[in-house]
Amino acid sequence: MKNRFFESKQTLKMEVIGTIAELKRVLDDYRAGGKSIGFVPTMGALHAGHASLVERSVKENDVTVVSVFVNPTQFNDKNDLKNYPRTLDADCALLERVGAAVVFAPSVEEMYPTEDTREFSFAPLDTVMEGACRPGHFNGVAQIVSKLFYAVEPHRAYFGEKDFQQLAIIREMVRQLAFDIEIVGCPIVREEDGLAMSSRNTLLSEDERERALTISSTLFASVDFATVNSLAATKAFVEDMIDDTEGLELEYYRIVDGNTLQEIEEWSDSDYVVGCIALFCGNVRLIDNIKYKEVK
Repeated sequence: MKNRFFESKQTLKMEVIGTIAELKRVLDDYRAGGKSIGFVPTMGALHAGHASLVERSVKENDVTVVSVFVNPTQFNDKNDLKNYPRTLDADCALLERVGAAVVFAPSVEEMYPTEDTREFSFAPLDTVMEGACRPGHFNGVAQIVSKLFYAVEPHRAYFGEKDFQQLAIIREMVRQLAFDIEIVGCPIVREEDGLAMSSRNTLLSEDERERALTISSTLFASVDFATVNSLAATKAFVEDMIDDTEGLELEYYRIVDGNTLQEIEEWSDSDYVVGCIALFCGNVRLIDNIKYKEVK
């Protein structure tokens, strides 16, 4: 059998693996050959945003692993879990096109042979916004991502900035658990009309999809608004625009310090200022964010 570590990443044939034991065996071969491993964890229903993460990993590593697993422990709504799109065949076709070497697509029983009773605390990062609205969500995220990190043992892991709070919590989890993994945050990828790419977008009706454009257009407009208005006025501007759009139900809009995720009152309170929004478009929950200030 041809040794994997003698193959270039351009000629690697993608493997689809369902067990941790087989995954470790395959990746041990690559590590024995001195290959660097990049990792992109996903819940499937992949789109161009996911593809951009994989493409970056392929560029920066010898081998890229992508997990496709809808993690039940991070859903606090059983209907949301049931309705989450699952498109493994299409996902694998996309991943092969963009150069992934390994797809890890385990069963729930493989990842959770017994109940995971670990309790994480990332306060104050996980007590606000998504943490407040979706109790237990980030504990479930930490459970599965830590399990995947133990299984893959990557050099680098790639996460999109659309899930801005999740990215901050993953960085904190890596610090707490002393993982020797570089966490790479990647910019939001948007549709041509501005809507942030999300697997949940596939659940929107045509009319809902049109109304959802108000989210990004409002956030973009708020950046210009903020240059000549106070933080409080900018927050009210966004909230009013969403509230005035039929079919959108605002859950929260927070303007926060980009490192601590805590709300600020004045633009001068931080050099890194991000606006984070969550809302319902019909029955579909969507999130997005926009940067007002960032230290380059």
